[in-house]
Amino acid sequence: MAIRGLDYDFGKEPASTYTNVQHPDLRADFIMANPPFNMKEWNTGVDDNDPRFKYGQPPAGNANFAWMQHMLHHLSADGSQALLLANGSMSSTTNNEGTIRQALIENDLIECMVALPGQLFTNTQIPACIWFLTKNKTARTDKAGRKLRDRKGEVLFIDARNLGYMKDRVLRDFTRDDIEKVADLYHAWKTGTEVNGIAYEDQAGFCKSATLEEITKHDFVLTPGRYVGATEELDDGIPFGEKMATLTTKLSEQFAESAMLEAEIKNNLAGLGYEL
Repeated sequence: MAIRGLDYDFGKEPASTYTNVQHPDLRADFIMANPPFNMKEWNTGVDDNDPRFKYGQPPAGNANFAWMQHMLHHLSADGSQALLLANGSMSSTTNNEGTIRQALIENDLIECMVALPGQLFTNTQIPACIWFLTKNKTARTDKAGRKLRDRKGEVLFIDARNLGYMKDRVLRDFTRDDIEKVADLYHAWKTGTEVNGIAYEDQAGFCKSATLEEITKHDFVLTPGRYVGATEELDDGIPFGEKMATLTTKLSEQFAESAMLEAEIKNNLAGLGYEL
């Protein structure tokens, strides 16, 4: 943090935030985090009745929902949080994770889910997603001065897996336009107004505003692909019969060309003394 020139307060001493909370009275308006994915053996010394885990006890073998609930505990009454987690967090039903996710959904804490493309990180190939949670979905003016609409009972799903570009052979990155596309869409959905010329509407294959009833029908799975559907194919205006006639003619030509090549190869092999 110091190298980046950012203000910080890690507390009085080095400690596990699970067993020795350094900021017990913190109630933040916004929390952003990229915790370790799927961290194991995190709960040594943690009380089973810890008040932070009001939506369910996270499994000892995976800290994803421990991080999430720890941050929720430290949000203000109108606070919001965003955290990056492994994709498994959106659908896992292992060791109480499905029960915790269901409780978060039923308490209307989930605001937006974003599925990310692969190959974004240098240190892991695990696919990731962004969870946006909030404690208050009612119509109000936020700290940035934006007038938010009432979003109770709604969750925005964005499938951003096809965004970005390969910056080298192994790493993908987002362009500024990619980032603005997602951010503007998210704020347009929250406010119900145009943001940088973008008004929110569902887009097949990319985004969907779903109700809690729809999520319940999907067994509380939060994978965006389940909700946004497939991308709409553009109609090229060519009648089906005409299109099939063109395709079958082309296929016939390719078969004929294949037969000619096959005969030529056989002749060449025969000239070398090899008969097929």
